[in-house]
This record gives sequence, C-alpha cells and structure tokens, in this order.
Amino acid sequence: MRIVYHLGAHCTDEERLVRCLLKNRSRLAEQGIVVPSPTRYRKLLRSTAVALKGQAASIETQALVLEEIMDEDVADRLVLSWDSFLSFPQWVLRDGLYAMAGERIRAFTQIFPRIEAEFHLAIRNPATFLPALYEKQKGKSYEEFIEGMDVQALRWSSVVAQILRMNPGVPLVIWCDEDTPLIWPEVLQAVSGHDDATELEDTDELLSQIMSPDGFARMRNYIATHPPGSVQQRRRIVSAFLDKFAVTDRIEMEFSLPGWTDAMVAEMTARYAEDVALIRQMDGVSFIGA
Repeated sequence: MRIVYHLGAHCTDEERLVRCLLKNRSRLAEQGIVVPSPTRYRKLLRSTAVALKGQAASIETQALVLEEIMDEDVADRLVLSWDSFLSFPQWVLRDGLYAMAGERIRAFTQIFPRIEAEFHLAIRNPATFLPALYEKQKGKSYEEFIEGMDVQALRWSSVVAQILRMNPGVPLVIWCDEDTPLIWPEVLQAVSGHDDATELEDTDELLSQIMSPDGFARMRNYIATHPPGSVQQRRRIVSAFLDKFAVTDRIEMEFSLPGWTDAMVAEMTARYAEDVALIRQMDGVSFIGA
C-alpha cells in the first residue's frame, strides 16, 4: 500500500479535491483506492504524531491507527488530505514560510514508517496567497500576522527543499493554484492514481464557480458533443470558454494590505514566476503545468 498525503497548501484547494474524491469513493474503491472521510484521520493523526515525538510507530500502533482510518483490509492507495499537514494557518509565517513543514510531514509519515508515502502540494503566488491567508486570521493585526517577515523574501522553493530534505526519496507532486482550472483532471488523477479510462463525476466544481451559468452550460455541452482528443485540447477548450465567460469578480482578487503597492505586487509576482521555474527543475519534484 502507498499513503498519499495531499498537503494543501492553505488558500488553494479549500477541500475541493477531497470532496470530489469522496463523491467518487465507490468507483475508486474498485481500483483499490481508499478515500476515507477526513473526520476519521485528521485529529487522530495529529494526536498520534504528537505522542510519538518524531519516533517511528510500533507495528501495533500502526495497525490500530489504520483500523480507525479505513474499513478495508487491503488497499493499493490510501488518500489523506489536510491543508494543515504543513502547519496550522496561524503559524504559516512563523520564522518563515512553512518553516517547519518538512519536520511536520516527517512526523506524520513516522506513524506509518514501513508504508510508502507520496506528497502532493499546490503553491500560490505570495501576492495573493498572503492576503487570502490574512483573511483566515481571527483578531490579528497585519503586523501580528506578518511577524516581521520580509514578504518579498518568501519562497516556495525553500518549503519544497526542506520537505525533500527531511523526507528523502518520497515523490513530491506540485502544481500552481493559478493553473487549477486548466489542470484539475490531471491533479485529481495524480492524487488518486485512478486509471486513464475512469471518468470521475462532479469534476467541474471550480469551473462552475468562476464561469457564468450560461457559459458553463455551453462548455459542458461542447465537450460532450466534441470530446477532446488530448489533455492539451481539453485545456484549449476550457481556456477559450474562460476567456469568454469567466466572471471577473470571481477570478480577480481585490485587497488592500498596509504598505502594499502595485509595484510591490508586480515584483512579488515576478519573483514567484522565477521561483516556480526553479521548483520545476528540482530533483524529486514532478510538476503538473498548464
């Protein structure tokens, strides 16, 4: 068995992936893919990791935890999704961007030290990620939230590097949240591992939220009557309909943070593009690009 950890990050997936996989649980189970409800494992894994203090769990502990998570006796893949695998939202910027991510993930995988692991992570432009994350903070001022960090210096490549360093040999799949509308079917398949012939239901939740109802219906009808012959062709179709029918206020984020300027946002976006290019070249990373 392989355990697949969908790591978030915060303000990217918003539970969309696990909702879709849960809707297709029966179909995936036919292929040995188990998708348990998050209520069965999130608190359990955290409390177990805390109790282990970084040590490997015994065979007995592993068996007990698996018994709580899944009803099946055997499985090829067990999919676990939680954006707080990396950190709780209030600690994301403590000492840097997800500064303890590698260590935290290592602690979770030590619950099942003899089972192969696989990591999946969406990253997001800090220029929009930080404002979205700030909205999740309750009662914090901007100064308390930012904790003295130089926002221009935050890099996802540093997060990726520490995850790889603390978890050597574990496959890590990464994609940009900004590309999600175009690559969502590939993301779902990468995480679940279902075969190419499997068609999942309700895979267009995000597109339905960012397109006008009429445009979304037209796109669905067009794809049904003109099935795309390749991944690239499907992406071109979706992109064309988004260009024409996207609802602007649902895809463009407006925010105002103290000291932020248009020039600063542009610079952060440029550095993010450079960071993504670096991540794509890192050993141990598989990148899903648009």
